[in-house]
Amino acid sequence: MADHQEASATLPSDAASVREARAFVCALLAEWGLPARADMADAVRLIVSELVTNAVLHTDGRSPFFTVTVSLDRDELLRVGVTDSHPRPPRRLPAAVQQDNGRGLAIIRFLTAENGGRLSVVPTPQGGKTVLVALPWRPARAGVVPED
Repeated sequence: MADHQEASATLPSDAASVREARAFVCALLAEWGLPARADMADAVRLIVSELVTNAVLHTDGRSPFFTVTVSLDRDELLRVGVTDSHPRPPRRLPAAVQQDNGRGLAIIRFLTAENGGRLSVVPTPQGGKTVLVALPWRPARAGVVPED
């Protein structure tokens, strides 16, 4: 593996970009050696879906674009970040709130913790934010889902 690998894609803040962002990240993971059927690949796919959906739905039209950045460094840490131009950080909903949506951050937190990672929100110099997930890179031990 190279010392550091990184790629990013800037996409419009619309629903079709969720699928495009997920495909971009999955292609990178496969190129970097993570089998598509690995448990970790499934977790990252869902994390990306939720991060991007949040960027599309919760920026109140103040972020016409968002950027997905994926990096893998020599310390074997995979980082997936979604940057938008809305300054408000994601809000955690109280457990008692019953809604059909608004659970994305809880899903992201769970999957991140389950995979031994961490979640952070970093303000950007331009006034927006990056929601960043860092996960240990374990492609050889990622667990491959058996075929049906």
